Amino acid sequence: SHCVSRLQLQLQAHYPLPLPLPAPISLSPFHLEHSAALPQPSPSLPPEQSTPRETEGERNPSPPPPPPPPELEEERGSARAAMDLLEIPLPNMFEQLLGKDEDTWPPEARFLVAAHYGNVRRLKEIARKLDRKGKAGEEATVAATTYRGMNALHAAVGGQGKLAACRYLVETVRMDVNMWDSSPSKKTPLEHAVDGNNLPALRYLLDHGADLTQEEDDGDTVLHHAARRGRCEIVKLLLARGADVNGSSQHGTPLHLAAVKGHESTVEVLLEHHPDVNKVVPSNLVTPLKAALLSASTPCVKLLVQAGANVNDVNNSLARAASEGLTECVKCLLEAGADPNRPDECGRFPIELAAVYGTREDVELLFPVTSPVSTVADWSIDGIINHAKLERLQLQDEDVLNTRKSDLKRKGDEAFEKQDYTSASEFYTQALKVDPSDGKMLASRSRCWLQLGDGQKALEDATRCKRRCPEWAEARLRRGQALMLLKDYEKACEELSGGVELDPENDEMDKLFWEAMELKKK
Repeated sequence: SHCVSRLQLQLQAHYPLPLPLPAPISLSPFHLEHSAALPQPSPSLPPEQSTPRETEGERNPSPPPPPPPPELEEERGSARAAMDLLEIPLPNMFEQLLGKDEDTWPPEARFLVAAHYGNVRRLKEIARKLDRKGKAGEEATVAATTYRGMNALHAAVGGQGKLAACRYLVETVRMDVNMWDSSPSKKTPLEHAVDGNNLPALRYLLDHGADLTQEEDDGDTVLHHAARRGRCEIVKLLLARGADVNGSSQHGTPLHLAAVKGHESTVEVLLEHHPDVNKVVPSNLVTPLKAALLSASTPCVKLLVQAGANVNDVNNSLARAASEGLTECVKCLLEAGADPNRPDECGRFPIELAAVYGTREDVELLFPVTSPVSTVADWSIDGIINHAKLERLQLQDEDVLNTRKSDLKRKGDEAFEKQDYTSASEFYTQALKVDPSDGKMLASRSRCWLQLGDGQKALEDATRCKRRCPEWAEARLRRGQALMLLKDYEKACEELSGGVELDPENDEMDKLFWEAMELKKK
């Protein structure tokens, strides 16, 4: 077959070069392992089927549960998107891209491999060959030579480069310790050192002027990068050198990133520096505790709870643990005071979620502390599980689902028209219980909260709506209205500006944008 491997396509996309791809190469187990971990090229990553851990308890009986709540899958996709594309050592990466015969590689590729291994003699030798006319000089050629966006310093600190190689490149060649590479990932030498887990090189860079406050376009710093990778010793060094433990990016704080990857030791180190354990990422409402639940990391959940994480925050951590079948997390959260009688944003109680998605043990844990739910006729452990099974069977009939959802939406719309906003919100909540994936229903309920003067709930629903319908202008309108109610005029301007771009003919949005602009000036 002349098909190119998926890993080669991923690498070619990530490190572009106007050269034809080589003939296909068989993948070693090492490469297969990393290839399987690569995200799909689609902008919207396909969710994985979530199954509660078998060690957590016996799964509830058939029928098979439907996919877990969509918001969990969206957040998993966001977390995956936040991770770096590749963790393959440079020589292995070039082998995939260029073939196994190194002699056929461009000299620039061999140059970077020499830097990766810290082979200064080989570096100089290739540099002299690249300087064909002998005019540039050895050191200037070493400094100027790049391949696929990386220079010798990026390769040296990200690989097995010895300190002698770093000294040569920084002190003799005078390479910039803060120069970004020009690959799509856009990394600094410090971040390359994190990738290679090269603590001596990272310390050397810091000692020679590397800036640990440099931010990527998404706001990530080298501490975010190290936390995501779980580089515990590097995290310790960066914090000792003054890195901001609460620094926020689009993906959250370093604590969010360590938690979402389940890096227990790194979470522990970060907690020793007293970060904000309840920090919320505005774009997705994720807290460190929610991030730990997304990674199904019971140790991280326990560490965060011990550090004072709010177990009754906006994310309803108990409902999330129940929906994932995380029995030990359910125990931990209940012991910490999580409210078992608080429904999630779609009106589902933790015990109902446990009956559908979790284990029988989860239902048994929640049963003594949960008040009877009016819709469950037989309030017993078996009765709750059977009720959930029957309800899911009914909702597998698409006609039944659509009829029930349409009926609830109609009742909600009628109540809204009568200005009975509380009843309207309840009908929309019931509709979301039938179809949790309906982002536009969240916008309808957000409108109720606006009328009831609850800006925070309006913002939460509008934010979830925007995540599910990112190109829908009304989602931005609802977020803008909620931010106006909360008097956050600067963020309201940003949100409404994006909405006007999506729907230039929307007079209501345009008017609200200019109103927010005026209020922002005061």
